[in-house]
Parts: sequence; structure tokens; C-alpha cells
Amino acid sequence: MHTVITRSVEETIRLGARLGCLLEPGSFIALSGELGSGKTQFAQGIAAGLGLDSAYPVTSPTFTILNEYPGRLTLYHFDLYRLGGADEVMDLGFEELFYGDGVCVVEWMERLGDHLPAQRLEVMLSYEGEMLRRLEFTPHGSNYEALLEKCFDPCSDSCY
Repeated sequence: MHTVITRSVEETIRLGARLGCLLEPGSFIALSGELGSGKTQFAQGIAAGLGLDSAYPVTSPTFTILNEYPGRLTLYHFDLYRLGGADEVMDLGFEELFYGDGVCVVEWMERLGDHLPAQRLEVMLSYEGEMLRRLEFTPHGSNYEALLEKCFDPCSDSCY
């Protein structure tokens, strides 16, 4: 596990961008945390790292549940807050996107229950102060362990 404290919205977005530029087809990023803890800002950073056109503002899909954005890889940005549980998510047919060629970023991952992909990166965001956020990265699978090593290696030639 890796833990990072960010001191501003901009830092949270930059951290997401650093991760986003390293993501590959089929990546699954599972976000959890309280309302307002920075999940959507982190997703905005991932979008920037994927090279999404800034003409497509990345917003929380709370009411639409899923927003799709074109970029180096297609970003599928889910917000499952309004859903009752995993069965409701599966009834909507999202599971096929979880194993596709795009990148899935899922806010409120706990709503997936046992349907979370076995291979994934979990990011728990929490408040540490007015502007401070704690991001705890937990990899599930060797690909995500390697991804985190590269993302947090100070000598890495990552794009951010």
C-alpha cells in the first residue's frame, strides 16, 4: 500500500494525472471515500493523464451513473452513489465495460460488493484537514503493484 497526503485540489488532480498517464487498456480504478473527499478531482486528473480533450469537462456522473470520454484510451467514469447495490449495477450491464479496452474509474466502489474485478487498484480518499486529503492506494494484482511502483518512483520518467 502507498499513502500520499495532498495539500490542495490541484495536487490531487496532479496525482491522478501521474497515474492516468501510466494506465493501460483494461485498467480498473476503484475509488472510495466520503462525499467531497476528492474522488471526482482525482478522476479529473486521471482523465488529464489519459490525454482527454479539455473540451470535455470531467464531472461527477452522480445522476447519469456513467460518463464516457474519448482520449488515448476511453475513460468510463462511474458514480455508483445512487445505486442500491451490486445487483442493480449488474442489471445495468456495466460489467462488460469493466473488462474492456478502456479505463474504468468507479466512484463508490463499495456498491459493487463481490462484483469488483479481482485485478484492480483501490484508492481510498479521506479528509485530513480543510484542504488536506489522504489517498491510500491498494493494488490487487501484480500489474497494479508494478503500476504503483512506477507511479511513485521518484526516478521514473512518467509523464507528470
